[in-house]
Amino acid sequence: MGGSRVGRGCLVVASAVVLGAVVVPRAVAAPADDVRINEVVTTGGVNDSIELYNKGAVAVDISGWVLKDDNDSSSYKIANGTTLTPGAARAFDVHDKFGLGSSDDARLYLANGTTLVDSVSWDEHSDPSWSRCADGTGALRAASVTLGGLNDCVAATAWPGGGSVANADAANVFGSDLSGLHQEGNVLWGAQNSGKLWRLVPNGTGGWQPDTGWTSGKTLRFPGGTGAPDSEGVTVTGAGSAGGVFVASERNGSGSSRLSVLRYDVSGSGSTLTATKEWNLTAGLPSVGANLGLEAITWVPDSALTAAGFRDESTGVAYVPSQYGAHTGGVFFVGVEGTAAVYGYVLLDSGSFTRVATISSGLAGVMELQWDPAATRLWVVCDDTCDGEHRTFRVNSSGVFATTAVYDRPSGMSNLNNEGFAISPTCTAGSKPVYWADDSNTSSHALRRGTINC
Repeated sequence: MGGSRVGRGCLVVASAVVLGAVVVPRAVAAPADDVRINEVVTTGGVNDSIELYNKGAVAVDISGWVLKDDNDSSSYKIANGTTLTPGAARAFDVHDKFGLGSSDDARLYLANGTTLVDSVSWDEHSDPSWSRCADGTGALRAASVTLGGLNDCVAATAWPGGGSVANADAANVFGSDLSGLHQEGNVLWGAQNSGKLWRLVPNGTGGWQPDTGWTSGKTLRFPGGTGAPDSEGVTVTGAGSAGGVFVASERNGSGSSRLSVLRYDVSGSGSTLTATKEWNLTAGLPSVGANLGLEAITWVPDSALTAAGFRDESTGVAYVPSQYGAHTGGVFFVGVEGTAAVYGYVLLDSGSFTRVATISSGLAGVMELQWDPAATRLWVVCDDTCDGEHRTFRVNSSGVFATTAVYDRPSGMSNLNNEGFAISPTCTAGSKPVYWADDSNTSSHALRRGTINC
């Protein structure tokens, strides 16, 4: 057995001092000491994974470093050219080299194979993950799988607003498949899977109704007037809808994956909208099923990101918007259902794009994203798959988005197939309205309203 055990989920290192019941590791020569085993997923031989995390302030080259379980007879050697930037996590699937058992160790060595950097141990299989909380420093605990991202270390709390929820549309206005939402002043934009965009206005009773000229929604097309985007999410930039309405689509009709962001000019009176630009992100994203692609989109201004010290994944240093040339003045964050991850993209006016962020949501799926500028936080929303869980993220001291809160759905709302979520920009008496889109049109209603605290 590699090292000694101090109970399930406790940190174990080759050289340590004991303070009471706590094992405190002695420092290995920096920067190696900044790299920690951060998450372990054990299955007994299928897709067993060990994640490493850099808790330090400088990048660490981990080329040739060695991973082992409690047996020295087999090991996994990390490929040359592998570097961990500050605050970054990277997972390694080790099952081809060794299996991680129900009572086992995960050990990390320098390239010489003998200098132990870190070791963790456990007494039963992960369910589904053993994760350090806090990242890089805390003890292991059971958590959601977040391999490659920050660990799921925040416990769920009650909804931060009123518990009551009411219908916010007339019966059977939309039918099924209403998905993404975005509120722009007194307009609520809605994306429907069937390739429709809706412009909604207040109905006078706290809900919404289609605007004049939008009574049946408007049909969406790809550039050139072809196809039928499976439209799942909708947002606007700082220019508002006058600068275009941006829709996230996961495929063309019921065809193969086409993970695209589409821009639409909504100023005309016609019943069909043809995209003026498409950013097809498919090749740069993990392969997923045709109906497990882009489910959500939101836009975050460059000014908010730079003020928070956001780190650009593509460069490994602070985000510098000017290096990208002409773009929308912000970053588009998209959610992929099949990976349960959020990806940040700079979409250039030229049609090219660069991925600048990857965020592990800690959820079973991502169905909606909303940037809340008043609270400078990113909302990540799951549907009935996750019992309606909502999470908020902010940029942390390492420059990456990390979970700040996990919320249960409002007590007065059933476990609905909510794929849309929008936040009102207006706060009154300490609270503001929020809205959900129920893809299943439960009881003939697709829109519901509630409140959150300002």
